[in-house]
Amino acid sequence: MPRLFAGLELPPEATEALSGLNGELAGARWIEMDDLHMTLRFAGDLDGPTARELEAGLASIDAAAFSLEFTRLGLFGSEHPRALWAGFSPHPALLALQKSVERAARHAGLPPEGRKFTPHVTLAHLRGTTPLAVAQFIDGQVAFRLPTIAVSNLILYSARPGSGGGPYVVEQRYPLRGAEPDFSDAWSEADDVQLYTGGEHDR
Repeated sequence: MPRLFAGLELPPEATEALSGLNGELAGARWIEMDDLHMTLRFAGDLDGPTARELEAGLASIDAAAFSLEFTRLGLFGSEHPRALWAGFSPHPALLALQKSVERAARHAGLPPEGRKFTPHVTLAHLRGTTPLAVAQFIDGQVAFRLPTIAVSNLILYSARPGSGGGPYVVEQRYPLRGAEPDFSDAWSEADDVQLYTGGEHDR
């Protein structure tokens, strides 16, 4: 059974820059560079029919390409920090895309997402890290900036079954309107049958 989520991938120059932030921060488990992404909707462990329904819903989304603007570094969990993240501005096209993804998830039978969408990329998971240590780390990166990131595809990812961790696999790309097409790793028909008709992911 595949563990799926919809999100946005970052270009190599952005993931490389964000990975450069990896530093001395007690209790931090840094995300691998190739796994950095922005989650739009976590779907979870889905059976074949539900996965196919979600895939069809994502494929039907008509959304325009847009750009991401880095805003700041932040954390989840003020008293007990649990994640360090890079935040991005809530571009109207991004918010519209996220709402479309949420509608596709509900149409596939998933329950509504209870958490408010916050445009961010998780950089590290934290355990036993003090708020002061995180604040000092963020203050030390005050000059950090990212160039504008062009977003051209909605991505359907799969994660490790049962854990949701990486490495993450790009299962499908859905080009956004106005974006240049990308055929670098398009699925073959055999790949499509494997995921959505009971292949390795459903075991």
